[in-house]
Amino acid sequence: MADTMNGLKRTAYCGELTTAQIGQELVLAGWAAKQRNLGNLIFIDLRDRTGIAQLAFDDSSDRAAFEKAASVRGEYVLMARGMLRRRESVNRDIPTGEVELYVTELKILAVSETPPFDIKDGIKTNEELRLRYRYLDLRRPELQSAILMRHRIVKLVRDYFDQNHFVEIETPILIKSTPEGARDYLVPSRVHPGKFYALPQSPQLYKQLSMLAGFDRYLQIARCFRDEDLRADRQPEFTQIDLEMSFVDEIDVQTVNEGLMKRIFREILGRDLELPLRRLPWQEAMERFGSDKPDTRFGLELVNLTDLLKNTEFAVFKGAMEAGGSVRAINVKGAAGTLSRKEIDKLADVAKLFKAKGLAFTRATADAHSSSFEKFLTPDEVSAVHERMGLETGDVLLVVADPRDSVVFAALGALRLNLAKRLALIPEGSYDLLWVTDFPLFEYDPDEGRYFAMHHPFTSPNLDDLDKMESDPGHCRARAYDLVLNGTELGGGSIRISDPSVQSRMFAALGMSPEEAQEKFGFLLNAFKYGVPPHGGMAYGLDRLVMLLLGKDSIRDVIAYPKVQNASELMTDCPNTVDSKSLDELSIAVTRTED
Repeated sequence: MADTMNGLKRTAYCGELTTAQIGQELVLAGWAAKQRNLGNLIFIDLRDRTGIAQLAFDDSSDRAAFEKAASVRGEYVLMARGMLRRRESVNRDIPTGEVELYVTELKILAVSETPPFDIKDGIKTNEELRLRYRYLDLRRPELQSAILMRHRIVKLVRDYFDQNHFVEIETPILIKSTPEGARDYLVPSRVHPGKFYALPQSPQLYKQLSMLAGFDRYLQIARCFRDEDLRADRQPEFTQIDLEMSFVDEIDVQTVNEGLMKRIFREILGRDLELPLRRLPWQEAMERFGSDKPDTRFGLELVNLTDLLKNTEFAVFKGAMEAGGSVRAINVKGAAGTLSRKEIDKLADVAKLFKAKGLAFTRATADAHSSSFEKFLTPDEVSAVHERMGLETGDVLLVVADPRDSVVFAALGALRLNLAKRLALIPEGSYDLLWVTDFPLFEYDPDEGRYFAMHHPFTSPNLDDLDKMESDPGHCRARAYDLVLNGTELGGGSIRISDPSVQSRMFAALGMSPEEAQEKFGFLLNAFKYGVPPHGGMAYGLDRLVMLLLGKDSIRDVIAYPKVQNASELMTDCPNTVDSKSLDELSIAVTRTED
């Protein structure tokens, strides 16, 4: 039978003990991480969320405490009273390594079976097993540190925005379904049979309505839900740092958020950000890095060769350019000794994943000069390409041509990231934060045969491009901006449409009839009749921010109870079936297909 606390109260945390407390009677509580029995001496490493403290017992101390200590196994829950003293053998590997608690009273509050894996950092256990026993996995110091860091960042965010006159407003979780982008998670209504709520993909409309309501600066640590196609770095539910501001332009919104980033970097990483951050127009980001979330910590920038080869007879390049595409390349300096023909073939496979038909190359070594395409060019064309690319002995040129610039950008952008990792081109511990601005307002979907809003249909067009909304939507720019950290989109936002006539034009450009717009967004259009301030905002992915600041590879490492790639939670076996009575109450019939 386990002990009870019987009035014993914890007076200190394990990881916070210092030499200043030597001589004090303290009570510690936690889990047994390790027990070492030396016969007449027993030592237990006690772990709580702050760290490790050593408990010491000898056969001259309280006999009951000594005998209990001898029975302790890993993950037993303990409470110990004793005197803090200096350790004879200092452990420099832990912050509390100079002191130990000489125990006079020990309570075993709960026993534990042998865990399915070791509760310590650096384990090689299969992730699926760890997620099935997530409550045990979360006892590991590495994961606890990440969750505690997340807590610190959230507190810092709230404090910063409070000091800048933002009001935290909770918006509904059960909302109207307005599918435009990712799929909604739907929730059936029992009270309204056949009707459904949706879980919010973001609080977008409510935060805009909060501006119309006069709150002028809104903040929410918002839970959001998106039923997206499966990706390793996505979660079906996630947390946003969500904000909106009235009477502002892009620079106002960006300036406030730069202040937040400066504070986070200083207080979390001990680094000082130089402000203002760089601003890179979307078109320039694509031309130079092949990505709208560029990692600019290394070179390998894209170079456009289209004008040099406009008269070429090489069919691959000629066909791409005649169809409106381009020929672009990157120069991997000094990599000829590393990138063999076999390695280049592997890189071609990477390019093909992004719909490139192939990868042309030139490999310049001291012994030989090999190329998959130069024999089809004239000597003048070869010379011009070498000059523009700055080709030197030891370099490797990688070239992609395609009728669609989007394919060229995506393939070369992916190649430069692949090569940066393979060749260790990214300085360790480096952070690169910048804005990408002037996004296209629309993007064309050839499968659907129509334009979609690149961000969302409430993003304001660039004032200089208003006349292009109907006549030339493909070249209409948005007042949108993304904050990018180390090649990952950290957050994004825009100045919103506040003119009802422009909002109507936006819906029309998206192929939405006035009746459809009224049905989906009538509440917003009606609200716009009552005085809308100019407003804008943005949202950060909190999970992604914590992941990047801690240098983790997966957002699952910074979420307490994450889901896996197929959107299930292994620990609780969720989602699962429900009983027929519950379905009948919701007026739902389910068609089940059994293997």
